Amino acid sequence: MRQIAVLPYRFGGPAQDGPTEILLITSRETKRWVVPKGNPLNGITRHAAAAIEAEEEAGVIGAVCPTPIGSYEYRKRRANGASIMYNVEVFPLAVTNELDDWKEMDERDRKWFSFRDAASAVEEPDLQALIRSFGDGGFRAVAQPRSVVHNVADKTGVSWMFAWFQRLLPRQGNFFELFESHAATLVAGANALSRMLQGGEGMADHVQEIIEREHDADAITREVLQTVRRTFLTPFDRSAITDLIASMDDAIDEMQKTAGAVDLYDVTEFEPEMRDIGGIIVDAARLTAEALPLLRNISANAARLHELTERLVRMEGHADEIHAAGLKRLFKEHGQSNNSARFLIGRELYRHLERVTDSFEDVANEIDGLVIDHA
Repeated sequence: MRQIAVLPYRFGGPAQDGPTEILLITSRETKRWVVPKGNPLNGITRHAAAAIEAEEEAGVIGAVCPTPIGSYEYRKRRANGASIMYNVEVFPLAVTNELDDWKEMDERDRKWFSFRDAASAVEEPDLQALIRSFGDGGFRAVAQPRSVVHNVADKTGVSWMFAWFQRLLPRQGNFFELFESHAATLVAGANALSRMLQGGEGMADHVQEIIEREHDADAITREVLQTVRRTFLTPFDRSAITDLIASMDDAIDEMQKTAGAVDLYDVTEFEPEMRDIGGIIVDAARLTAEALPLLRNISANAARLHELTERLVRMEGHADEIHAAGLKRLFKEHGQSNNSARFLIGRELYRHLERVTDSFEDVANEIDGLVIDHA
């Protein structure tokens, strides 16, 4: 038997760069901790059906990524006494709104957990492993600064002699901190973009936030480029540093262009495929924010970095498929009608959204190049 589920998550702090948390709910009968799940619905895509389950069971709404993060299995005893194995496909959902009233609020409890606590709270071993693989807490720990010369080599993946020489130089060029700060703007911008693509009221606020996040990212990018010019020794080749920050900046630039088009044409309703691409963008930003701290110790984190970049590339391919399907449907409905302006506006929005995902693929390729050169 096959089912669908979501793994609801949120970012902490006003800048959305704090610890990421997982939302779990209790089952109706045994009151054990589970993720929102249910059966696929006819005529509705699997990830959209999973999002419906999240709203009904957990009272949360957000950007669901159409690319699943994996699946798990559990055995359930049915009313007739049969014990049936279920395979559950899980989609990440970045929560943007928690409802005060929802369909099953009197039948379930909901609670936010850290990654570690969420994995411990659920019973299914496969689901525990999936939550741990989704989490980034264990990998961020390696990025914490230490003061011993040999640990500098451990962090950067370079030889200890090079690290010793680097320690003799004036402290400058905090590239890792700048990368991670830029990643935080990507996460915040992506979340604002997904809220904007849900339509409705408050569009101007979402547009303004995206613009502000893009300005923050530009300031960080300028600092990286200036630091490259004045730093004698850098952790990576100068071109690798500039190419990586440029790819990241391209992503949020295209988010800002999407918001600019929405504001210019006063768009308040969006195609479902646009919202699906928005869900992919949110998850791509999350993966990027996890990957950047791991660059502090490429040798130790090469395998995880490869997993993250592989998923980013796969998600970009999925976004291309959604973009093509959405553009085709938009043309059939409006391309040759009296409402051709809607097609032209929609095509422009699709173009910017596609370029956001293309930029995240470029980020993945730049990171892969660093792994190949330094791991």
